[in-house]
Order: sequence, then C-alpha cells, then structure tokens
Amino acid sequence: MPIHPPQQHQQRSAPAPGRSPGVRQAEAALVEHYPRLVRLAYVVLPPALGRHRRVLAAHGAVQRALPGVGAPAPAPASRVPAQSRRSPREEAPAEAVEAGVAKGPVSAPYAWMRLRVLRTALAYERRPRWWPGRLPAPAALRPTLPVVWGLRLFPRAGGADELALDRALSGVPAAVRAACALQLLEGLTESVARALLAEAGADDPAGAVRRAAGLGTPDRAGAQVLLGSAEFDPCSVQTRPSDLLRRRHRIRAVALVAALCVVAGAAVVADGRGVQGAVDEGAGVSVPALDPAALVRTAAERWADTSRIDFTAWPVRGDRRGDDALLGRALRAWAEPTEAVRVSATPGTVDVPPAQPPQLLFAGEVDGAAVVLFHDRGVRVVRYAEPSAGGDGAALDFARTDDADVTTAAAVVVSRTGGTARFLLAPWISTTTTRDLLAPGTPDRPLEVAPDGVTAPVERPATGGACDSWPVLRLRSSARIVENHAFLLTDLGDLAPAHLTYTPKPGGGAPARQPREATGQEALGAWARTACSLRALSGSGVRAVNNWAFAEQRLPEGGEQAEWLCTRADTWRGPGRVLVQFLQPAGSPTTPAAVVADRNDTALCSRFGQHILAGTHWKAASGRWYVLAAGSRAVDRIEATGQVRSTAEGPTLAVRAPRDAAVRLTAGLHDGGTLAAVR
Repeated sequence: MPIHPPQQHQQRSAPAPGRSPGVRQAEAALVEHYPRLVRLAYVVLPPALGRHRRVLAAHGAVQRALPGVGAPAPAPASRVPAQSRRSPREEAPAEAVEAGVAKGPVSAPYAWMRLRVLRTALAYERRPRWWPGRLPAPAALRPTLPVVWGLRLFPRAGGADELALDRALSGVPAAVRAACALQLLEGLTESVARALLAEAGADDPAGAVRRAAGLGTPDRAGAQVLLGSAEFDPCSVQTRPSDLLRRRHRIRAVALVAALCVVAGAAVVADGRGVQGAVDEGAGVSVPALDPAALVRTAAERWADTSRIDFTAWPVRGDRRGDDALLGRALRAWAEPTEAVRVSATPGTVDVPPAQPPQLLFAGEVDGAAVVLFHDRGVRVVRYAEPSAGGDGAALDFARTDDADVTTAAAVVVSRTGGTARFLLAPWISTTTTRDLLAPGTPDRPLEVAPDGVTAPVERPATGGACDSWPVLRLRSSARIVENHAFLLTDLGDLAPAHLTYTPKPGGGAPARQPREATGQEALGAWARTACSLRALSGSGVRAVNNWAFAEQRLPEGGEQAEWLCTRADTWRGPGRVLVQFLQPAGSPTTPAAVVADRNDTALCSRFGQHILAGTHWKAASGRWYVLAAGSRAVDRIEATGQVRSTAEGPTLAVRAPRDAAVRLTAGLHDGGTLAAVR
C-alpha cells in the first residue's frame, strides 16, 4: 500500500548559505525527495520499534521536519558543507543512482531537511524508557500522525541477503546505521558523513563511520543495492490485520457494557445470517473475504497467456468447487478456528484471516476427506480438510509461498495418508514421473495424474529409521510457456515441496557456474550421497535446496579424487542453512557424505556468499591421519596454524596431523582478501 507524500508546492530558489530555508522551500524539498528521506529515517530508526511502528515513525519524522511542525528549528549555522556545492568526489556514485537511491548533488533546502530528519531519527534511540506511554514525551519524540488503526504495515520482504543486512543493522547503534545510510543511500564521503552526524548530535561520529564500513556485503555496490531494495522502502508497504482476537474481545466488551447501560438485562440472539454473518464484524475481517461467491477463480487457460507463472495462474479445480457450504465452512475455520480445528503453519507464515477474498485453487474429495486449497494473493497457500463422513477432526494448514515461480509453484500437497502423499499439480506440468534419489542408475517411474490435477499416491521420504530411499517428483513444464525443462521436487513435510538443484564443479574460466536442474547424471550422483541429509530440514519451510560442488581434491597416499559439496537450503522467509559435506571415494554410489560443517542463517554458498573454505580430519588406508582443506574457485592459498603449521598454494591443502589436532584454517583470495574456514 503506497504511502504518498503531502501535496506538492512549487519550489523556490535555494536560500543563501548559513540561513534556514523558508517553509515553502523546505516543503518543496520534502515533496521532491519524500521517498528518499523516509527511507533514510527508516534505516536509522531503532529496529526494536517493530516494522509497523518503524514505518509510521519514519513517515512521521519526515513530515514533522517541516519548520513549525512539531520540531524546533535548527541552529542557523551549519558545519556541514552545502550539498549543492559538493566536490566531484562527493557526487552520488553511479551505482547508487542506478539502484534508485542517491540522486546526485542536492539543494541546500534538501540538505537542511535531511539534517532535521536525521536528528529526529537519532533521537528515537535516546527516548525515555517509558515512551510511548501515557506521560507526555519530549516534543521531538511525541508520537504524531500518521496513525493507522486496524492494520499492520510493513515493507515487502526481501531475500536472505536483505535479511542478513537488516540483522547486521539491528545490532549496531543508531549513529552507525546513520553513517551507513548516509554513505550508501546518500552517496556522501566519510568526511561529509562524519560532519553531518556531528551536526545532528550523534555520539562519536568518527567511530560510527568506522563501524559502518564493516556492515553490509563486502562489495559496496552490492550493499547499496540491498539497502535500496523493497526491504528498506517504507513508502511501498504491505498490509495485514492487527491482533484480531484482542480487537474482537475489546469490541465485544465495550458493546456489552453499552448494552447493559442502555437496556438492563436485554439479550440479542442473532439467527441465520448465513456465511456473511458467520464472523463478528469486530474481528476485523471484511465480509466479502468470507463469502464463497466472492472467491477469486482464475480461468482455465490463463497460465498459457500470462508472463506471471505462479499460483495466481492456477485455475480452480475439484469436483466440489461449487459447494458453497463446504467453502463457507473452510472460510469460517480460517477466520475463526475452533478448538476442534488443528492449525499448523510453516515457520515464518502468518495464520491470520484473509484481508480480501482469496483465490480458490481446489475443492474436492481426496482420500476420504473434503479438501479445499486457497491462495492468499501471492503470500501463502492455505489447506482446509475435513472428514467426508462428518464429525470432528478438521485441519487447517498454512504455508508461505510469496515470489513463487514456475518450479516452486508447480505442486502442492493435497493429502497425506500413512507413508504416501498426493499432490495437486500446476496446469503447466506436462509430464510427471517419480524416481529414487538413492538409486541414481534406475529410470523414472510414470505417475498417474487425474483430470483434476491430483496425482496418485507418492511414497514419502522416511523421517526416521533407516534412510534407504528418497522418493522425489520429476516434473516437466509445458512447451506452451517456453519453459520446457524437467526439474525435481521433494516432500519435506510442508504444503509446498522443495525444489532441488545442482551447481557443478568449478570450471577453468569465468564466470562462476550457476545452479541448474538436478536431473543430469552428475547431479543425481551428488544427490545420491547427500539426500539423507535433507531429513534435518523437515518442516522448516524450505523453498529450494542446492548442492554446490565447490572443490575437488586429490587425496594423499594413492591419489584418489574426493569432492567437497556445499548443500544450501533456502527458506521461504529468507534465512538459509548450509551443510558442508565431504565426499571421499566409496564402494557404493549411495554411501552418505560426511558433514563437516553446519551453519544457520548465513549467506554462504549463495550468490551473495560465493567464497567458502572448509576442512576436516581424514584417515588414510594406512591408518595415518591428515587435515584436509579445500576452498572455492577464488581461493589461491590455504594456511594451517595451531598444532599443525602448513601452507599450500592453490585451493586445496593436505597435511599430516594427529587425529584430534586443533588446527585453524585461513585462505587467501585472488583479490587479496582473506577467508576463515566455516565450522
């Protein structure tokens, strides 16, 4: 939901240096650069406010920056150089301009407004502990407009790299966030940023600038792009309802007190209002969102005539898609589940009622249950199931599916019974087979699909006991969408199966290899050795898992080849998990790899974490122990220190060492950087 700036007025000429601009000049600068100022305030404000309050506080800080609107005028003199007279070194970098952030030299009114916004944003971190309670707060900290009731506002979610940057910013003081924003968003040099922070009253401006240099990605241009993304844009937000249960209880309590005051002992009994009256209006759910007649139904051939191939292109299917009674029960259970309804949600998925009529994907009988699938407009998929024979035992499942594509929106689990699952396939799937990842040499097996898109039962990977098979779906998309390729999906316990990919061994030239579908023999061979490690990801909301063969190494005492894999799982909510696995030669193609490192919430082995170093202890056939290490393609030197000291030129190292020797591994990169081993 875009938040628009106030009405625009004509901008006058800039004031003379050293003087505050007039109200109209300041307002013109605010209107012209409103999104830029609000983004700056949002980055500087304390993340502890929460995304909703932070969005409103950012807009409030900018709108209150006008002279005479809730904030005292700054001192006339300014130690910060006027931005209209910046030297060529202080121009906004080209990378920032391309990212839509910094816009080059700015006028004196804008620089003056920026200083006021910066002061207000920095003051939030110094607010009294009781703020925003009932006692009056200082003027600069007093909550003012805009105010939003009944809705929660938050910027659109980014990926794992945006989340990592946001977490890094959350762990530093406001002055450091401000220094980072002034350099990356505003394109200021360190000296100008330091002077501006001092003028705004920041603590230790020089130290803040130094600490800001270590935030974000190693690549400055990459950090600028991340900070200029939708994750940090409070002018383009999404909306969700607030705490519906609490609001309903409060409204009911107020209504009850009012009724008792007006008519003592009166009772009102509502009857047969149908679906539209099934949920109290005080719950904050719009009545059309709970009306089966208002459900969005996509045309059958829409998927073949759109460039957006995701759940929005799915047509409605199932033999009960016209059963308003079933659809009404499903919508009521979604809006206000009773104790008899089992509710589950994958991590990072909200289970609040819909804010608008959802899209109907499926309604039909599957394995003795009436199943309804909804798509909540690009955010999540919701599954409702009730026993066909009647009685209790309904279930409501939520799964996050934002930014799904031709592969991650290709299937949804519609039913699980025992050790099997049925999937509802996307309309663009032309061929469906299954295969076992632990049998890489066997052919695919055909899988029957009903006319309504529901598959025959498919064996599920075992979550316990022996790992002797790993069934996966092998789907091929239709040539009608020019995406005629096969890909693998696996059931990890969520509604949406995970997409499996593979990045081959490093080549001799540039650029680096990119992930591809895990359908070739080399990819299937790697997955045969690592599939069982997917058990650790069950039920964690995984979107895709990639096996990256980042290094090969010739082993001591015989010269056999070993392989190093980085298995990265990306979740729908952003964070990723990495397992580094060592594949030594084995007699069986399905011998499990050895996991040598396990990291959560990391950018390693993604496009924003392309350098990696790992090591392990290894026992040769002779009984002697070694320390082995390998790095990705940019590593040109590895050094071992500690109980064993050794150096190797190139991306691999092997050195004799006791079995339990404590060794520290570091690597040098082609560009002069250094890298520590992942643990």
